[in-house]
Amino acid sequence: MKVSVQLGLLPGASSTDKARWAVDHGVDGIELTLFSDDALSQLRPTAEVINGILPITSVCGNLTPSGDRGFEFLSPDPAMRRAAIDGSKAILDFCGDVGAVGQIVPPVFGAPEIPDLPAGKTLLEAADDLMVAACHEVGPYAAERKTLFMLEPLNRYEQKYLCRQADGVRIIKAAKVAGIGLLSDFFHMNIEEPDTPGAFREYGRSTSHIHLADNTRLEPGTGDIDFVSAFKALHDVGFDGYMAYECGISGEGDEQKAANLAKSIAYVRDCVSKARAGS
Repeated sequence: MKVSVQLGLLPGASSTDKARWAVDHGVDGIELTLFSDDALSQLRPTAEVINGILPITSVCGNLTPSGDRGFEFLSPDPAMRRAAIDGSKAILDFCGDVGAVGQIVPPVFGAPEIPDLPAGKTLLEAADDLMVAACHEVGPYAAERKTLFMLEPLNRYEQKYLCRQADGVRIIKAAKVAGIGLLSDFFHMNIEEPDTPGAFREYGRSTSHIHLADNTRLEPGTGDIDFVSAFKALHDVGFDGYMAYECGISGEGDEQKAANLAKSIAYVRDCVSKARAGS
């Protein structure tokens, strides 16, 4: 299991400084975020700087036409669904070029809105049909580029569609195409899964990437999640991918935040070591 950190969480005045700090503190890769059309033009220049220092592991986000968040795969507007799919294809092109694991995608924020339900379909069934159709197009596109379109279940307060690991796996199995992965986020799982290690044992073979945060939504080590048990479950099902920090960093001021991030990275590495030793 390898540690990645989102670029914006790393200390430093430039992407180069951030990447060098990451190397000095035992980080294995860097996750990029993208939440605006303008940011797409910055991905490749940023990659050119970072990729000579550390791998780019993933991209979290999508293009945002018309000011939306880019995660409109279940929009009632076909044009918005098309924009979301096309945005993902552009990011998957980038992911393939830099060798990233893939793009991280919550399919919708809030609840699906499907005003004209097909006869005999529930809202969930109709939403699944739309999501599977998107996967049929985007999955093979990702696979051709040797990367992944990764579905992220969120907690019920942010997304009322994919909330548990089983929900993401349901779509992966229904789509039956290559190029679709599962993003497993510790913070959301802490809310939705009755047993996070158990969820990893049951569904972790579908997990292609991890987001790290404690139950505080701050860096691991600030709350009460049992990372050793969860990492052991991941180890036991064969996961050896990247785990990216996607969280707030505790502390007042840049210096204290940097120190707390460094402390947390060491803590996560120690948890991984204990998990492996206990196997």
